[in-house]
Amino acid sequence: MSNYEQFETDGMVTLRRDGKGAPLVILPGAMADAYTWKAVADALQVPNPVIIVNRRGRAPSRGLGENYDLQVEIDDLNTLVKSLAEPVHLFAWSYGALIAIQAVASGLMVRSLIAYEPVSCPFVPDATEPIRRAVAAGDTGLAVELINTLVSGFDASVVEALRTGPDWQKLCRLAEPAGEEIAAINNVEPDYVSYSTIQVPLTLMVGELTEGCEPYGTAFSRFQRTMPNARLARLRGQGHLAHVEAPELLAAEIGKILDSVFE
Repeated sequence: MSNYEQFETDGMVTLRRDGKGAPLVILPGAMADAYTWKAVADALQVPNPVIIVNRRGRAPSRGLGENYDLQVEIDDLNTLVKSLAEPVHLFAWSYGALIAIQAVASGLMVRSLIAYEPVSCPFVPDATEPIRRAVAAGDTGLAVELINTLVSGFDASVVEALRTGPDWQKLCRLAEPAGEEIAAINNVEPDYVSYSTIQVPLTLMVGELTEGCEPYGTAFSRFQRTMPNARLARLRGQGHLAHVEAPELLAAEIGKILDSVFE
């Protein structure tokens, strides 16, 4: 397993692995933190430094704060990248991918961008208030159940398997900001025109099992239709959770894409 150092930049914690060349920044989405993505980072066969972001709302990073919205996340990403003093390669997943795309379209300088199943408005808006109420009542277990059923479309048996598994308490902690994050997604109308003008090497990544399916596949298709310059990378046999279910496969695909940037 690789060695990581923990750093803090303006209240946001990152895990960093040494290397040579331009850093690769990994930006997770909802129901994930930096530690969730370590298995992918460990499997990456790249010489570059690797930086995994622990976004706000996830201990030990700061809380969401008042007036939380998508722009807050974009500002966090800008602050981090500027602190590194050079353009980075940016890999982002789900809500993180929306943050990354919006940031790059708004002027954030990066060397390349890989966006794995970005989400956008409309994104299961009816799930926001039930999740918020569960969190406000202190029932984060119910929030995890709602996220898996109302958002991801899993049945009750999947939730029960999670409930008896080793990661249940961690999932409960990660559910705390999820209602606000879904609200933030749905409070911003995507600017697909600006997305289509992104000039850096851009890859849209999708799981083979996701395509055409609500809610992640339909969200992905909106980006794919409106970003004609993007390359498509398809993860065979995978859906939205390849970082959990097939980290080595995902890491290998990221490595191939980064190699192609330098061809």
